[in-house]
Amino acid sequence: MSNTISQYTSFSGHRRIAAGSLATVALAVKQAIESDSSDTILTFDDATGRTIDIDTRGSEADVVAHLTPSSADVQPVEPTANAQANESRGRGRPKLGVVAREVTLLPRHWEWLASQPGGASVALRKLVEEARKTHANKDRSRQAQERTYRFMSAIDGNLPNFEEASRALFANDQSRFSEQVAVWPDDVRAYAITLAFGDDNSVSP
Repeated sequence: MSNTISQYTSFSGHRRIAAGSLATVALAVKQAIESDSSDTILTFDDATGRTIDIDTRGSEADVVAHLTPSSADVQPVEPTANAQANESRGRGRPKLGVVAREVTLLPRHWEWLASQPGGASVALRKLVEEARKTHANKDRSRQAQERTYRFMSAIDGNLPNFEEASRALFANDQSRFSEQVAVWPDDVRAYAITLAFGDDNSVSP
């Protein structure tokens, strides 16, 4: 993806009003709401294409404060049995941030894993890392398609050529996608193309 994608982007109707940090976007949303605009205001997380809620009550300082979770919202994490065991061992192998979770496999899978150098845990980690490298490009493409479709659906599922644009998106056909969204409002079109393909069209206002 291109580096033109910001952290968050807000739209008032089909017009982009802000892009950047959450604080920057939140203040722009507050200003838009207070201007008595009749358009629907939506704020998107650029990484996922999901809409987020912004609390615009109070002063600008209050709005920014609302964006920071209080310490009361942070719940302590109970250490797992493995973590407790590692603590009791004291010095030794460094902590690697390993998280213990349940994995369900068939007996033959466990037998194969157990026969690998380092045992099941080491073998599983190696398999995951190899899969991440092998499918990295496909994963990025899938994530781009999903976030773009979320945005398209949220901003206006009735835009012209929406269905054809969606087909082109999931076919990873940039040329066809660009053709289908050419008649969309400028800001919506530019943002959708950037989310999907990292186009050089900037999404900054």
